[in-house]
Amino acid sequence: MDARPEIGQFVKVLRGKDEESYAVIIAIIDERFVLIADGDKRKFDSPKKKNVLHLQLQPAISQEVVSSLQESGRVTNAKLRYVIQKFAYAKGE
Repeated sequence: MDARPEIGQFVKVLRGKDEESYAVIIAIIDERFVLIADGDKRKFDSPKKKNVLHLQLQPAISQEVVSSLQESGRVTNAKLRYVIQKFAYAKGE
């Protein structure tokens, strides 16, 4: 997989107890690990550290999350839930 994960990018979790759910990358630790949050089970303040190999990177990036992180360094859980819900709906899930 040569795609590089980006902050604000949607991912589908392929492994673990959150399998098959969507989340948003809120931080990149190194080339192997990222922090993801969904605003529901995984809040912004306690994100899940995930191996990129266990995630399916989606081609979409949430500009709302990116700009929120750039402006204030954080993003609300409500906004995370909102963008994920909107993204999943757009995908027809």
